[in-house]
Amino acid sequence: MATKRDQLRKRIRATIRIPQSLYQEVQGVVRDRGTEAVNINDFVVSAIRAYMRLLERRRIDAAFAGMAGDEEFQKEALSIANEFEASDWEALQLGDSGHAGA
Repeated sequence: MATKRDQLRKRIRATIRIPQSLYQEVQGVVRDRGTEAVNINDFVVSAIRAYMRLLERRRIDAAFAGMAGDEEFQKEALSIANEFEASDWEALQLGDSGHAGA
């Protein structure tokens, strides 16, 4: 089974079309060492990865936003918080007294 590292090493050749002005801007950033990317390809790969992380973050945020309006979820969350109230308070007091981890 291929590891994530193996998957990252595996490359395909793809052709993209971007506005010339954007290409020149990226070329300047790479040339002037304004990024860790050593070439335009590395820059594009890094940019795509960053955008994919942004999309994943938005997906997660949307899921949490949905929970905020979910009455059943809110009841369950409150019930769980109430169940752990005593142990949370005890942990807080131990942390304040410097006995945490002792």
